[in-house]
Amino acid sequence: MGPITTVDYHTAGEPFRIVTGGTEGPRGATILGRRRDALERLDHVRRLLVYEPRGHADMYGCFVVEPNDDGADLGVVFFHNAGYSTACGHGTIALVTWALDEGVVARSEGENHVVVDVPSGRLETWAQVENGRVRSVRFRNVPAFVWAEGVELGAGSVDVAFGGAFYASVEERVEPGELPRLIELGRELKREIEAWQDVVHPLEPELRDVYGVIFWQDEGEHPLTQRNVTIFADGEVDRSPCGSGTSARLALLDRSGRLPRGDELRHRSVVDTEFRARVVGEAEVAGIPAVVTEVEGSAFRTGEHVFTLDADDPLGDGFLLR
Repeated sequence: MGPITTVDYHTAGEPFRIVTGGTEGPRGATILGRRRDALERLDHVRRLLVYEPRGHADMYGCFVVEPNDDGADLGVVFFHNAGYSTACGHGTIALVTWALDEGVVARSEGENHVVVDVPSGRLETWAQVENGRVRSVRFRNVPAFVWAEGVELGAGSVDVAFGGAFYASVEERVEPGELPRLIELGRELKREIEAWQDVVHPLEPELRDVYGVIFWQDEGEHPLTQRNVTIFADGEVDRSPCGSGTSARLALLDRSGRLPRGDELRHRSVVDTEFRARVVGEAEVAGIPAVVTEVEGSAFRTGEHVFTLDADDPLGDGFLLR
């Protein structure tokens, strides 16, 4: 394997490693097809970039690919410690920031409209550029909907909603010191929910299973403020407020009437970073009432890398300690 180049960003504290050279990209006629191809042919690249000693158990990244058609500016296949996700809000924010920083998409002062094809669908985004710098990116997600409410499991009452991926939501204390307990609880809840019922998108069977468990707590009402930590993939901890998870939370808050449409949710993370989000419309998914959501945050470049694999390295493409 030759040297692989990346540009790294963080969005609200969550890393995002963008593959920029040294390997071919995933092939296929659609983004979901390219996602399958990445698993079949390029998983050694994912492992090299995510696993230790070049990455860590909480690393996240992507392959940049051609969009599904001419209506989008970019396509993307996301990856993490356990494989390939269907949605990634923090990654979308970082990817659009990178595309404008690098001139992959033309940049101008003010608002820049960028369309991204992701495995869960097509996302419209709007990046705010001030004095030549991308200050924030807002994305309009695929329709979000409630899958189940008040499911009684070992941890108590659990809600499940879709925001590009399926997330379980549980009210719990969110503090850094609670993370070891919440990681194990998140893993347990995923197993329990999937044993209880198959969780599958009604229109796209590849969008399935519980991707993450969101532990949340209330922190204020005007505007509505909540703090969360999302445990996703194989015990991976989202340092950001989780973009697609925020959309899932908005679907639940809209259903309960706690967040009037158009009002802002201030969604805070376990490291005290923040996304701003709101419900901006309604939709329907196979007869299920759904909402259109927008989530906004900021990404910052952290480095550029050239990764290599020594043919004599006994650790090969790496390992995970989790």
